[in-house]
This record gives sequence, C-alpha cells and structure tokens, in this order.
Amino acid sequence: MKKLLALALALVMTLGLVACGAPAEEEGGAAESATQVSVFWYDESDVYLSSVRDALNTELGALGVNYDNQFAANDQAKQLDQVKTAIAGGANLLVVNLVTSGSADAASEILTAAGEVPVIFFNRAIGTDGSDIPVLEGTATTCFIGTDAPEAGHMQGKMIGDYVVANYDAIDLNGDGSISYAMMKGDEANVEAIYRTQYGVEDANIVLEAAGKPALVYFDAANPDCYQVDLGGAWSATAAKDYMDTNFVTYNEANGNMIELVICNNDGMAEGVIASLQEKGYNKEGAHVVPVFGVDATDNAKALIADGAMTGTVKQDAQGMAVAIAQTVSAVAGGTAPVDALAGLSDERFTVAADCASKLYVAYAPYTGE
Repeated sequence: MKKLLALALALVMTLGLVACGAPAEEEGGAAESATQVSVFWYDESDVYLSSVRDALNTELGALGVNYDNQFAANDQAKQLDQVKTAIAGGANLLVVNLVTSGSADAASEILTAAGEVPVIFFNRAIGTDGSDIPVLEGTATTCFIGTDAPEAGHMQGKMIGDYVVANYDAIDLNGDGSISYAMMKGDEANVEAIYRTQYGVEDANIVLEAAGKPALVYFDAANPDCYQVDLGGAWSATAAKDYMDTNFVTYNEANGNMIELVICNNDGMAEGVIASLQEKGYNKEGAHVVPVFGVDATDNAKALIADGAMTGTVKQDAQGMAVAIAQTVSAVAGGTAPVDALAGLSDERFTVAADCASKLYVAYAPYTGE
C-alpha cells in the first residue's frame, strides 16, 4: 500500500512535466515553468556519453521538456550534492548517470535524496550480480536504462577471435606461432569495463581453440592483471597512448616481442593506441596494421575503421539510449509508472531485462565498417 501511495504522489508531481515552451539551456537557463528535469552525468569528457548527451538534448527539446545538464567530474559526493540542490530547486524528475558504477549503495543514496521524485538511472550500472534489483524494485518511482554489460565483451571477443583466425599469420609479426596482445581497461571498478576486459579475451580464445589455434598471450608476463587501466577512470585516449608509448620502449618489432593485437574497452582508448602506433610507423596506408578493437562505434572510430587504421568496434547505440530515456521521461510525465513506461517502449533495439522489469537494455551490435 505504501508503495502504491508513493507512486501516486510521484505521478501527481510529474504531471505537466512536458512544457510547451523551448528547452532549458544546459547551464541552468530553464524556460519559464514550474517543472524541471535534471540530467546528471558522471563526467563531461566521456566521448560516447557526449554523443548520448547531444542526442538526448535533441530528443528532450523536441518534447518541449525543460532540462539542465550537470557534470560531477567523476566525483560521487559531488553528484549527490548536485541531486540535493536540484531537488531543493524544484526538479521533479532526475535522470542520473551514476558516478560510481556498480554501486547499489551510491544509487540508494541518490534515491534517498530524491524522496518521491522519480529517478531514471542510465548507462552506468547501479549494481553487480543482482544487487541492483532490490534497489530498483524497492520503489515504484525508479528504473534503469542501459546495456547488458557482458554483451559487449562477448561480442567483442567473438569479433576478435574470428578476425585472428582468419588473419593469423599476418598478425603474428615475429612468427612464433602465438599472438601477443595488450588490453586497455577503462576503469578498475566499472562493471562494463570488468566484463569487457574478461570476455574480450575469454571469448576470443574460445574461437581460437575451436579453430585449433593457441590462446592469446598477454605481452607482459610480469603483469598478473593482464591489462593496463586508466588510473583516472576516464577511459581516455591520453592514458592509452601513454601506455603504448611506454610499451614500445621494450616491446617492439626490433626486439622480436612486438605487441601484435590491442583490445580496448572503448573507442577513446583505441584512438590513443592508434595514435601511438602511427607515430611508430604502423597502422598507416602501406604499413603493417596492428589490429585494434574498441567499443562504442563513435564517429572517430568509424573513420579510423574506414581508413584501415582500426579493425573493429562494438556499437553502443547513443541515439537508441537517448530515445529510450526521452520516451520514458515523456511517459512518466503523463502519469505512467517507470516500470510500465519501459514495458511500453516499442523498438527492436530495446529489451526489458529478464531478471527485473525495471531494467531496459539497449542492444549492442558489432561494427567493422561493412
């Protein structure tokens, strides 16, 4: 009964959310209206999320929704303060890209601060191993829109395995019968990064084993983690380039131990790897191409693939993410419970999670430029 009363109060608060005027400017210039959507981003520099933000601004603007964008600079405490300030300022729907990925506790703190105001979490998982389900199902005013985190890793791993099997001898620069790889991890604790790092290699090796080929070998035997992580948690091109520049000092073709394949958790890190390779004369027209794989299918990655400098990526649908969020905002504003809003989305890209009706997944897809 308490849950139903909470839902009723929340829906009363959200009626009239969609305004007739122009959208608010991003830096707090809200159009004249008693209603407001506040969108919270973990950081402003993430390349993929910049694409989501551009698309979401367009979608919300087309709906006439008053909105503002706020950036937490990868600081969970700052994001919580931003949420509290937005609520105090009259925001009546929150769209939250959680800073601390995989943290049910951080998500619960956001919900406590929000009170009866509906919260749409998106992109960054709010729990691991099912810990998000009690959070989502504990209130009638919450949902999550994102991706099935392991899917990108599985898809990338199969793509890598298939490519290596088809091009094994060309990839094996030193002719030792095995493929030496580097792995660029975006963030140590991020759920998506963890799964991409795991399955990007595991699934590739499954394909290799089935074809009678040796498993991939991490280039640095002294590194038990078998990855290099962006210590700032920013999944950045700069971090990846710095790692590759350093790797090249010891691991290079002249020494017979060249890194022969690079797997990256996102396209930004792939760009940094390619920049380093190109400075050394690789991955250019007429030169040897070290296969580099990423995730996101950003415009820059697509251009690199078209130029032959990058081998493949996994499309994370920025437009689809924005459409799902905007349509959910619109439905909730019209009096629909978030869980029912997700169920009402009719798009082949969207799937309600089997384990929780309050989670919606936007599908990944492999991209090699074909």
